[in-house]
Amino acid sequence: MDTTALDHRDYRRIADAIAYLDAHWRERPSLAAAAAAANLSPWHFNRLFRRWAGVTPKQYLQWLALDAAKLELREAEGSVLAAAYAAGCSGPSRLHDLFVSIEAMTPGEYRAGGKGVTVRYGYADSPFGRCLAARTLRGVCHLAFLDDGDDAALARLRTEWPRAQVVRDDAAATALAAVLWPRTRTGAEAGGGAVRTSAPASRAITLHLRGTNFQLQVWRALLAADGATTYGELARAIGAPRASRAVGGAVGDNPVAWLIPCHRVLRASRALGGYRWDPVRKRAMLAWEYARECSARESLRDPSPSAPSASLRRAAAPARGARRAASR
Repeated sequence: MDTTALDHRDYRRIADAIAYLDAHWRERPSLAAAAAAANLSPWHFNRLFRRWAGVTPKQYLQWLALDAAKLELREAEGSVLAAAYAAGCSGPSRLHDLFVSIEAMTPGEYRAGGKGVTVRYGYADSPFGRCLAARTLRGVCHLAFLDDGDDAALARLRTEWPRAQVVRDDAAATALAAVLWPRTRTGAEAGGGAVRTSAPASRAITLHLRGTNFQLQVWRALLAADGATTYGELARAIGAPRASRAVGGAVGDNPVAWLIPCHRVLRASRALGGYRWDPVRKRAMLAWEYARECSARESLRDPSPSAPSASLRRAAAPARGARRAASR
């Protein structure tokens, strides 16, 4: 296949493997060990991971170990993926080519619960399993992942838009997914090298959201954050430094997964923290973005996609203990 989208079963295999690599990165696990965590043969796992992440498991693990060495992560606390992601991903403009803005409902429209609005929804595959996407004429209003079935996801959409006319449109959902997660070319198409993502030119996406003034403040702050952030940083960004708990509630109420990047909110300890659509998925999302950021970073340093660059290796040199662990 030439797409990053996975069915639910393959997504869960990738998510299990990412969790295994995050927990065992110091041991530099073999391809066979990572494949076993995904319940696949090494050949099938390597192929599936490369199609999904755009890089091989070996490349991903090399970058993770090198970034951990630069960060001098010698203690087994938090998540090495979360820490490396926070240090290595430079900001929203680097993570995808979409310019996302929010168009909020007026107070009167909010009270009306969507009366007079048509919400077109549908189901589509994504790199993180099946999702439900919905939009109005004014923008994307809902994006959720389906862990508890189609009916439950649709019921939540109707709860958010209780008086709207809800119409199924799978073609529109599939088209949106293609914009959010562009197709990849195979190694042969890319000239035998790493899998390349054929990202479109920058595009503007408008979100049409129902939310309180506080929720909208938090969601806009998430869009403005540089890469990873914390609940405390978001609270300070909206001028309410003591409102971290309330900020966490607003983050959890985010109706549009991925586009409002609540998966990038980490705990100050580098722990992943919770996630409305499953912490396992949050880890996979960070890994997916991290792999692409590392690949882009590497292509600027070294035209060869096969190994981390010499400059990256030199940057890791001072952390000797961590470097020895990463080189075993």
